[in-house]
Amino acid sequence: MKKSLTSLLSLLLVGSLIGCGAKETPTAKPAESSAQPTTSQPSPKTGGKLTLYSPNAAELNNPIIKEFQDRTGIEVQLISGGTGDLLKRVQAEAANPLGDIFWAGGADSLEAYKKYFEPYKTKEYDNISPQYVDKNNVWTPFAALPMIIMYNKELVKAGEEPKGWTDLLDPKWKGKIAYADPAKSGSSYTQLITMLTANGKDQGWGFIKKFVTNLDGKVLSGSGQVYKGVADKEFALGVTLEEAAYRYVEGGAKVGIIYPSEGTSAVPDGAAVIKGAKNMEDAKKFIDFLVSKDVQSLIQKEFKRRSVRKDAEVIQGIAQAKDIKLVDYDFDWASSKKDENIKRFGKIVSGQE
Repeated sequence: MKKSLTSLLSLLLVGSLIGCGAKETPTAKPAESSAQPTTSQPSPKTGGKLTLYSPNAAELNNPIIKEFQDRTGIEVQLISGGTGDLLKRVQAEAANPLGDIFWAGGADSLEAYKKYFEPYKTKEYDNISPQYVDKNNVWTPFAALPMIIMYNKELVKAGEEPKGWTDLLDPKWKGKIAYADPAKSGSSYTQLITMLTANGKDQGWGFIKKFVTNLDGKVLSGSGQVYKGVADKEFALGVTLEEAAYRYVEGGAKVGIIYPSEGTSAVPDGAAVIKGAKNMEDAKKFIDFLVSKDVQSLIQKEFKRRSVRKDAEVIQGIAQAKDIKLVDYDFDWASSKKDENIKRFGKIVSGQE
């Protein structure tokens, strides 16, 4: 990148200048990387303003947003919150949009709200792997996100780690599993569909009922509480994102990662321009920036996120894609049935089903 991003901690110190994102700090501080992002030609500074809605953790948002501001001169106002709450905000503001761009949240969640987004084909389109691209260009993929089971090595004895989704139904884990409300968290909704698919989609609701019973009433309000709860020994297990768990592994926390034996998903999160955005052109510049080669290189090296670009380097230190078993994730079903699926989950939690 134009400016050095090798020290994430120094950039986080200026996070308060960017916006109001809530910080989610790992128990053990992530190790710094000396990797240098690829340098590209910066765009001319144009100035302007951009309002960004984002459910991302502050440690991801802050350095990327700061670099965008430094490179373009565009001032970014960051509004943080859960994916579900922010999408409902976009919906409520449809007649008079107050935001310009939504980043990130599972692509299936963005697809479910597609009528509130402005289609945009990024300038980097030809460099993105086809399996991650939205055919209608309503959203642009940012990173592929395998869903995993995270466990605390001090609470789970060696040899007793769950091997897959079915093992989460073992009574010994009752009340010891961290899982976020899919109505609040986009990643949690993707996890819900992944578990349903691994257990037969419609027939998988029987599994979900047993899973909810084993949660013992502990449905968390945000995805950040899942990996933090496991790392802090509040929970033995958690259903979460691969990259979130790896941040703790890299930081030296006593946690481990399991790729479920029945298969998992690697649905991308994404970014989308809000329909009727007052700063439409600046929003499109931010989309292009997110999938540029140097930003995609940064998220691989510093955050262990899997790039969506064709020319992405192989990430060292994490499982290779070919070694991860995937379920046949029905993206269209997940997006078109989101409200229905979330309502059904809510009924199960409340004991109405």
